[in-house]
Amino acid sequence: MTIGAVLIDIDGVLYVGDRPVAGADRALSELDRRGIPYRFVSNTTRRSRRSVARRLQELGYTIPDTAIITAPVAAAAHLKEGGRTRCFLLTTPDARRDFEEAGIVAVEEDADAVVVADAADGLTYASMNRAFRLLMDGADLVALEKDRYWMGPDGLMLSAGPFVAALEYAAGKEAEVIGKPSPAFFIRALREIGAGPDEAAMVGDDIVTDIGGARACGMKGILVRTGKYRREAVRQSGITPDLVIESLADLPDHI
Repeated sequence: MTIGAVLIDIDGVLYVGDRPVAGADRALSELDRRGIPYRFVSNTTRRSRRSVARRLQELGYTIPDTAIITAPVAAAAHLKEGGRTRCFLLTTPDARRDFEEAGIVAVEEDADAVVVADAADGLTYASMNRAFRLLMDGADLVALEKDRYWMGPDGLMLSAGPFVAALEYAAGKEAEVIGKPSPAFFIRALREIGAGPDEAAMVGDDIVTDIGGARACGMKGILVRTGKYRREAVRQSGITPDLVIESLADLPDHI
């Protein structure tokens, strides 16, 4: 497989729970040695980009925050470009920083958009009902991601998808998805490294958002058997990866 650029998921690919994936750092060094450009793309929405970079440093990686593209960063830029700067942010306080730094104003009334992320304990009945009322008043529904679940330190965790689906059902509106598997998210990341979809590959542990999204965008999809990977989920998805490897450590052997 000849690949000219790589997009790499973070959670479940660089680390699982509190442990870095063995050999992943060596794989990144080999990509550097070969001159293959890459960016890290993540649907992780609990942390700001700065916090993601700090977390990776704690796990032994040397990755600048400028090499990381998260759904909050992409969403903030997208909203600002569209003139939707007053938003009700269903996010964690940490992720909110990426919006505020981009000029997005967090509001409780007269919102241009309701932005839904994996806000953890912030996803209460009261906050969901506030979001519902704003949607009924005309606000747009923007989802940072629609993942069903992710692998936390102590097991599978609900992601933002179930809560987005609840608001879609209640308000009768379809969410605009900013993170993976949105083609615009992949294209934004590839643009930063000057690559096109036809020459790039996405490496991830989610058969739908990582592999399905990448292939729909014209990229190759490389699935790793770490993180949330489940054989049954792959079978049921109907999506066929271009390549399946044990972990990111094996990537250099196949490109």
